[in-house]
Amino acid sequence: MSRVEDAIRRAHDAGRGAFVGYLPIGFPDLQTSIDAALTLARNGVDVIELGPPYSDPVMDGEVIQQATQQALANGYRTRDLFRAVREITAQTDVPVVVMTYWNPVLQYGVDRYADDLLAAGGAGLITPDITPESAGEWIQASTRTGLDRIFLAAPTSTDERLDLVMSSSTGFVYTVSTMGITGERAALDRAARTLVERMRARGAVSACVGIGISNAQQIADVVEYADGAIVGTALVKALRDGGLERLAETTRALAGGTPSARFATGN
Repeated sequence: MSRVEDAIRRAHDAGRGAFVGYLPIGFPDLQTSIDAALTLARNGVDVIELGPPYSDPVMDGEVIQQATQQALANGYRTRDLFRAVREITAQTDVPVVVMTYWNPVLQYGVDRYADDLLAAGGAGLITPDITPESAGEWIQASTRTGLDRIFLAAPTSTDERLDLVMSSSTGFVYTVSTMGITGERAALDRAARTLVERMRARGAVSACVGIGISNAQQIADVVEYADGAIVGTALVKALRDGGLERLAETTRALAGGTPSARFATGN
C-alpha cells in the first residue's frame, strides 16, 4: 500500500472521507509556500498536493493562474520543487504529491525527476495533461521508484478510457467533477457522482473528486459517494487574502465536511 493509499485508508478508518489540499509552490514566496503546506497538514488535510508554476496552465482558473504567475515572476525554478518537498516531508508524515504538467518533467528528464522526487520524500505525481498510453516512460519510472501515478478521469471518458485510467493509476484516480478549469462553483456537476458510480461498477478502488469544490458542504456531498475531495482555489484564496492564519481557519472549516457515516459504518 502506498503512502497515499494509506492516508486515504486512515481517514476512512477515522470515519472521514480524505481531504486533499492543493497549493502552488512559490506563492507568495517559496518559504511561505512551504509553511502553507505544513499549515494544511496541521489543520486537517490528509494528502498535500503541490503545484509547480507553469507558463501555460491550461487547467487552472484565474486565482491559481495569478498565484503561479507571481511565483514565476519571483524566480521559481524546478529545483525549488524538490527543496519544498524535502522541507515539508521532514516536518510532517502527510504524503506530498505533485500536480504537474508533463513538459517540465520531460524537460528535466523523467527518470531524474522521479529519482529526485523520491529522494526529497515525495509520494507521487498527478499528471493532468498526459494519458496513460502516452506515459510509458513515467509508468516505468514510477514502478521502479514506488511513486504513485495519478491519472485523470473525466465525465466524458468512455468505459474503455476509464478501464485504462483505473488500471494505470495508483494512489487514487483524480475524478474531474465537471468539464472546465479549476475554480469555485456554486453547485457541483451531477456528472461527478455519475462518473464515480461508473468507476465503482468497473472496479475502481479509490476515487477522489476535484475541480470546483470550495466549501465544507460540497465536501460532505462528495464524500457521500467518493473516497475523498480535492480543494485548491479556496485554499489559494485564503492564503492570498489572509496569509497563514486565514489558511489555517479555512482548512479547518473545510475539514469539517469530511466526516461521513458511510465510512463510520464501514460502507
